[in-house]
Parts: sequence; C-alpha cells; structure tokens
Amino acid sequence: MKKKVVSFLVSGRGSNFTVVAKKIISGEIDARLGVVISDNGKAKALEIAPDFGMGSFFVDPALYSSRKDHEIAMEKLLNEHRTDLVVAAGYMRILSPYFVGKFRGRIINIHPALLPSFPGAEAQNQALKYGVKITGCTAHFIDEGTDTGPIILQAAVHIHEEDTLTSLSVKILREEHRILPLAVKYFCEGRLKIVGKSVVIK
Repeated sequence: MKKKVVSFLVSGRGSNFTVVAKKIISGEIDARLGVVISDNGKAKALEIAPDFGMGSFFVDPALYSSRKDHEIAMEKLLNEHRTDLVVAAGYMRILSPYFVGKFRGRIINIHPALLPSFPGAEAQNQALKYGVKITGCTAHFIDEGTDTGPIILQAAVHIHEEDTLTSLSVKILREEHRILPLAVKYFCEGRLKIVGKSVVIK
C-alpha cells in the first residue's frame, strides 16, 4: 500500500502541524509530507515547513473575488501534491461545502473542546465562562457544519478553580498534540471508517 500524502491548512504558529510532521519524518506515522497552505502570510508554520522539506504557500483570500475561488486555488495546490489527507491544524477559516465535498472523509480538524460542546471560536473561554469541570479536545472529520463532523478521538482535561484561559489552553494543547497525530496515524493505516455520524476505529 502506498504511503498517504498528508498536507496541512494552518493560520498561526503551527504547533499541531509541527508535532504531526515530526512523527511522519520519524516513521511513527507511515505517510509522506505534502504541503502547508495558509490564509495568513505571517503564519509561523509557513517558516517552519521548509525545515521539513515541504512547500509552503500563502494563499491570500484578499486576492480572490469569492470564498469558492480562494478554495479552488487551495484545492489545486493540494491536488498537485497528490494529497490524500488534509489536516486543519489551527486553520481559522470555515471551509465551504464546495471544499468539503472535494475532500469528504479526508479532512481532519482538531478542536479545543469536547464536541459537541463549545463549537466555534474561543472554546476554552466558553468552557471557563460556563463553569464546566471537564473540557478537552476533539479530533474529528470536517463536514459542512461548524465543528459538527464525525468524531475520531477525544481527550478530557479537568478544570480547576485556579485555572486561567492561559493555563487551560496549555493543558488542552498538550492533549491536542497527543490525539491529533494518533488520528492521522489511524487514517494513514486505513483504520478509520465513517458510519453515519460516527467513526469506527478498526
């Protein structure tokens, strides 16, 4: 079986991208690295990508007349590099039904909450605001909704009275770095099967 090609969509520092890329290079994840695409020209991940021998591309949304045209440009880059799996690692734009349709069942996202609780932006802040005692993170396939796709893996994090937004975010990120590479590994090994709204891990 040929190795899967894994590419990344990023908007910021790229810590989740870096963790996954290192595990691919080490052989812990049996895959090949594709490309890094960002909607932010200042994203740290664009600087890191060449260190892994990867192409990095800033696809500026401001240069396109519509979201679909912007996503077509990203789609072209991903297809040129024969991408099998797209990992949204801190990508802050909502992907349209057009893009999801082109890569259905092949886009994994990491979200800093235990979905379906606290979808969308500022999930850590939402958890603190509502006073929940347990939150965490979720690796899931992206569908047409906002953080509504089939869940692959989750990890729980306890919230203590002394936790701040910063301390909670650090604890959640630690778990993101654990479960996202595992979800990618399972995908590349052909162990994930979407059944309705659920994911079966074989």
